[in-house]
Amino acid sequence: MSAVHWGLLLLGLFGLLTSSIYLGMVLLGARRFRVAALREEACLGRQPEFLPAISLFKPLHGDEVGLESNLRTFFEQDYLQHVAAAGEVTEENGVSRVEVLFCARSEADEGLEIARRVAAYYPEITTRFVASGAPWAANAKVCSLAAMAKVATHDLWAISDSDVRVTPDYLRRIVMPFSDEQVGCATCLYRGLVMKGGLWSQLEAVGMTIEMSSGICADSLVEPVQFALGPTMVTRRERVAEMGGFESMAEYCADDFVLGNWIAKNGHKVVLSGHAIDHMVLQADFIDSMKHQVRWMKSTRFSRPKGHLGTGLTFGVPFGVIAWAGALMLGMPVLGWCALACSVLGRSVQALVVGKYVVREKRILAAMILFPVRDLIGALTWMMSYASNRIQWRGEIYELIDGGRMRRASGSRTNLATNRFASDHERR
Repeated sequence: MSAVHWGLLLLGLFGLLTSSIYLGMVLLGARRFRVAALREEACLGRQPEFLPAISLFKPLHGDEVGLESNLRTFFEQDYLQHVAAAGEVTEENGVSRVEVLFCARSEADEGLEIARRVAAYYPEITTRFVASGAPWAANAKVCSLAAMAKVATHDLWAISDSDVRVTPDYLRRIVMPFSDEQVGCATCLYRGLVMKGGLWSQLEAVGMTIEMSSGICADSLVEPVQFALGPTMVTRRERVAEMGGFESMAEYCADDFVLGNWIAKNGHKVVLSGHAIDHMVLQADFIDSMKHQVRWMKSTRFSRPKGHLGTGLTFGVPFGVIAWAGALMLGMPVLGWCALACSVLGRSVQALVVGKYVVREKRILAAMILFPVRDLIGALTWMMSYASNRIQWRGEIYELIDGGRMRRASGSRTNLATNRFASDHERR
């Protein structure tokens, strides 16, 4: 039995070592990100400012909590004012310099109705409404993107989800990298902001804010950015055409990863902006939140299998618990409690640095308290991601296959009206 106890202790201490190395990488990456973000901010507003014409793509699917407020933030940009201040035209051939495109499956979609109501308050911005019809491929969001691409006027495209909110300088920030012709894609980090729910939603939000951002900070020390993040993806028309149009991505679950990855593989730069936006968290209870997070983990497992496998060595608190248990069983309580305390302290420091200096989270104390708990849940969802290759999305069951593609599982159709797990976020 003592061999088992020693095994637990050694496993826990090994995990604490690997997660501490990871923490060091996160802190170094965070410092690099902060320096680049401050440099980017210093350039903002300098004349002549780079303000190209841009089309915003907003795929919609029904109403959701806070949708109207989310959409308003995209119309309340200071972009056109800066264009006018620079002495440039804000409208050409009847189309404004900023064009907003909304797409849903049908003209009667509730989300599309809300978008029309919001757009009516901003007549100076050209707005188009598109109905894509029933999805013709597994990824309904990509089907909507393909429909909007056919009617987009401008050649610079910004794609963002309906559950995000942005500040008035958002557009000016995300277009800055495209003054360099070698840049093919830009993306930005995001903070989780709870709109509905209690503790479980808070834990999911801190995962978005700290865990996801930490991984990107650490990755930045190893390789250039080769992916995009769904809440904001900016690219050029010709880059999408070069990869075969959005249609070429329609069978992939992680369309954001695929877009950035393919553009990078085609020899173009992918840039991570120093700007961060708010991502609304809508999962209200434990089951909804866990289903969403496991689906996210499974998608990463198939899109980046090696990186996902290595993620298991980055969770600190689970290894702290294992070391604590092993040490207590071996009669070494001081070592056990020190190991556990160090693991919790490390995750709190991670939340402080990433939250304050990378994504500028306002609720730093809450993040520092919740993130060690989130670290435990993250390890659980990571393990669950290996349980099967099936995910539930938009009320149907899909199988994930090599490369991150998905196919509908036979006999998988479920009833959206009775399926309590089919959240608005999953059906989009």
